[in-house]
Amino acid sequence: MKVEILTIFPDFFRGPLDYGIVSRARQAGLVEIHVRDLREFTHDRHRTVDDRPFGGGEGMVLKPEPLFEAVESLGLGTVEEHTARKESVILLSAQGKRFDQKEAGALAALERIVLICGRYEGVDERVAEHIADRELSIGDYVLSGGELGAAVIVDTVTRLLPGSLGNEASSRQESFTAVEQIDFDGPSSTCASGGLLDYPHYTRPANFRGMQVPEVLVSGNHDQIRRWRRKTALQKTLRNRPDLLKDAALSEEDKEILAQITGEALD
Repeated sequence: MKVEILTIFPDFFRGPLDYGIVSRARQAGLVEIHVRDLREFTHDRHRTVDDRPFGGGEGMVLKPEPLFEAVESLGLGTVEEHTARKESVILLSAQGKRFDQKEAGALAALERIVLICGRYEGVDERVAEHIADRELSIGDYVLSGGELGAAVIVDTVTRLLPGSLGNEASSRQESFTAVEQIDFDGPSSTCASGGLLDYPHYTRPANFRGMQVPEVLVSGNHDQIRRWRRKTALQKTLRNRPDLLKDAALSEEDKEILAQITGEALD
């Protein structure tokens, strides 16, 4: 996969892309990342990338000229052309669709993504209308710019690329991973999250300062371990993110467990 990041702060990415899974994936040739300075596509001596919005209002807005020229320099062509080639131009914006694991999976299937980092009070709307085919936000809050969001998306997408993780099965059981996004071959001592939060994890020592690992995890009974993990994943999701239960892939067993937890039967 090839990733292009368009930003007015290229040095921001010196840290986030140089560690962990992203760094290893780059070294292995699984992902190629280029950070491009938008100011290189300006033509005045002040290298101006922003201006005041028509109609008045507080703050400044990123101008269309450098963004159009930067994207055009990548040879993407029209929106129809680059989407047909499995490429995507993404505008990072507080007004965008909320980025989630499903969207990450869709991006991981592409050959190239271009991330436009918004700044100031926003970006000239013609960028969203005529260049970007996606407008994404990483959460319901406002950041100073799209750089943090771009780093989040790069990390999330990279770990889904084949070969990026030491154990390819790791992504099967992670929080938010829907059943249809994975090649899951049936229950074992681990289980796919099915859109839930992940189950709790424990490691050695089994007794730490009087805090004991749940006995079922050292029992060797894989079916009981699977059931315990599924139950605790449901409990954690119900406690921390009950909204996820609406779209989670729940089996009849899951519904019975939730009924036991809440005291209410589920349809």
